[in-house]
Amino acid sequence: MLTQIYNGKVLIPGGRWVNNGSVLIKDSEIVEVYGHSRIVEGVDRSFNAGGGYILPGGIDIHVHGGGGRDFMEATEEAFVTAVEAHRRHGTTSMFPTLSSSPFELIKAAAQVCSRLVDDPYSGVLGLHLEGPYFSPKMAGAQMPEIIRIPSPMEYVALVEEFPCIRRWDAAPELPGADDFARFITSRGVVAALGHTEAKYNDVVKAYESGYTLATHFYNAMTTSHKNGVYKHEGTVESVYLIDGMNVEVIADGIHVPPIMIKLVHKFKGIGRMCLITDALACSASNSTTAFDPRVIIDGGVCKLRDGSAIAGSIATMDRLIKTAVKEAGLPIEDVARMVSETPALIMGVYDRKGSICKHKDADIIVMDKDLNLTHVFAMGRAVNLG
Repeated sequence: MLTQIYNGKVLIPGGRWVNNGSVLIKDSEIVEVYGHSRIVEGVDRSFNAGGGYILPGGIDIHVHGGGGRDFMEATEEAFVTAVEAHRRHGTTSMFPTLSSSPFELIKAAAQVCSRLVDDPYSGVLGLHLEGPYFSPKMAGAQMPEIIRIPSPMEYVALVEEFPCIRRWDAAPELPGADDFARFITSRGVVAALGHTEAKYNDVVKAYESGYTLATHFYNAMTTSHKNGVYKHEGTVESVYLIDGMNVEVIADGIHVPPIMIKLVHKFKGIGRMCLITDALACSASNSTTAFDPRVIIDGGVCKLRDGSAIAGSIATMDRLIKTAVKEAGLPIEDVARMVSETPALIMGVYDRKGSICKHKDADIIVMDKDLNLTHVFAMGRAVNLG
């Protein structure tokens, strides 16, 4: 089937625009980008972008659930429901995320994920394990009873049995965390530091061991602080100082205020910064409850019932884009790349995802001039936005 999206500003690699352009899709693949909006011969269906933006589909590399379902349920129904809910908001592919979990739950979720990864239309690109190898003092909304130090008997077995595991987060200051990173990165798994008290020397050592990404930057990590009368650097400042370290930011305007989103963009730049939802089950739905009974939604914010920590978000991909452009004042072309190109590069899928160009997967979103989502195409299939 030939599909043409026309009459829009098409964002192509390098942050360049094709004005009054169009994109031609054959089945699930982009076959041409035109500098005109004429409907070409043989097109089966066409979609008018209305002079808006034609952008690469969003890739969420940190998302716990949506549509009322959580990936920790470890069922195919939960995975599919959450993926479809986020698709309606501009996330065309994702890396489902598990919070710190028991070994057997990780295995059950990995089995589901393995089946979905084999289906190119599923939208699932691999599994992200957020923990359980974290600092107890920086647990945040992670379940403290699950947190533990890295165990080779555990992580070696999981990574070797389930190649769908594509990212794993840990606190690099823990005993054995450097060996953990060296092993998983040798198997093609992205190592990310998070829920950590790491100091500068810890972060340098972590980077040398293979950690290349900072999990939900600014959240669950230390910043500049005093010990007695003396100031000390935190994890945040240490990550800033390492040029090759990538960061992900929850750009909902709450976990990281807009002015700080702008700051990260200024210092890390498009190529090292990606935007994530860190969304919980209650996102992309009318649900008012989270999968974790300790979490409540208060004024649009997910937090622990005892008020001790903020939890994941109820954000969606379209909200990230609006927040970063309208509240943080970032250029739309930069923001679009930080939700598509940069996460694709970080996770090693840029050969087929993350930009609008010939021969790549037809994952595309269309937004009007006010950044309202009007169309979503996942592998060439038009998504019903409901």
